[in-house]
Amino acid sequence: MSSVPDAFLANSDVSGVADLSQRSGWQRELAQAVRSGEELLRRLGLDSDDPQTQQVLQAAGIQLADQDTLRRFPVLVPENFLARMTPGDLHDPLLRQVLPLVAESLTVDGFVPDAVGDLEARRTAGVLQKYAGRVLLIATSACAIHCRYCFRRDYPYAEEPRRLQDWQPALAEIAADSSITEVIFSGGDPLMLSDARLQTLCSAIDQIPHVERIRFHTRLPIVLPSRVTADLLELLTGFRAQAIMVVHANHGNELVGDCVQALRTLVRSGIPVLNQAVLLAGVNDNLDALETLCRR
Repeated sequence: MSSVPDAFLANSDVSGVADLSQRSGWQRELAQAVRSGEELLRRLGLDSDDPQTQQVLQAAGIQLADQDTLRRFPVLVPENFLARMTPGDLHDPLLRQVLPLVAESLTVDGFVPDAVGDLEARRTAGVLQKYAGRVLLIATSACAIHCRYCFRRDYPYAEEPRRLQDWQPALAEIAADSSITEVIFSGGDPLMLSDARLQTLCSAIDQIPHVERIRFHTRLPIVLPSRVTADLLELLTGFRAQAIMVVHANHGNELVGDCVQALRTLVRSGIPVLNQAVLLAGVNDNLDALETLCRR
């Protein structure tokens, strides 16, 4: 098993615990995630070295990414998410979100690495501001799944705070600006942080009187539902500021089983849950798929 993806987990509390028995349930699940394109296909009954599979790939117009692309942005897919895919189906909408393709490395006129203008929006280390009244914290570089359409794969995470003391300038900046009423935890995925780390950083934000809402943009309740624990719920509902959860699901097939239960648990705990979806070719770029996603 390649250790390369651990570089993407470094700014979390996952990679630093070597003994699986010492990790919590969701951390153990993440440690056992699929970490190569070949293994991903093999688990779905598609051996990339098999001539028949290669013919199917070619017929579908699918060319797998080269090793250079995978070194820069490795495959990472939790077992729970993999289990929702249809074996043998190269067009499965969940597979298409995580299957590394050569098209990722193509140069396209007008396309830039910082597609959403994050670097221009940096207010101070770890803090972005694009809209009045709210700021976004780059809380971690780590994610539980590597979506191939990620717009932050080239973000300079190494320049952002890691330890709590490194966050002090950012906290001071927020405290000094009374126009900021909402702080958005992003990344990476903020729920990759342990409860202890989240508690410490969120408590510091919660002590700033003019902050009314703490919003989390996360994919973990979707791809790793075991992250939604009683301890996490107690943490999120214990703040003065209102916690809001914005999850990220792109297709109705993602919203099944324990994922649905995790979302219901959040809602029943008094935490508003919203969804952010990306319009993706071959995944949800049709009316039926979008309607099903929204209704679920």
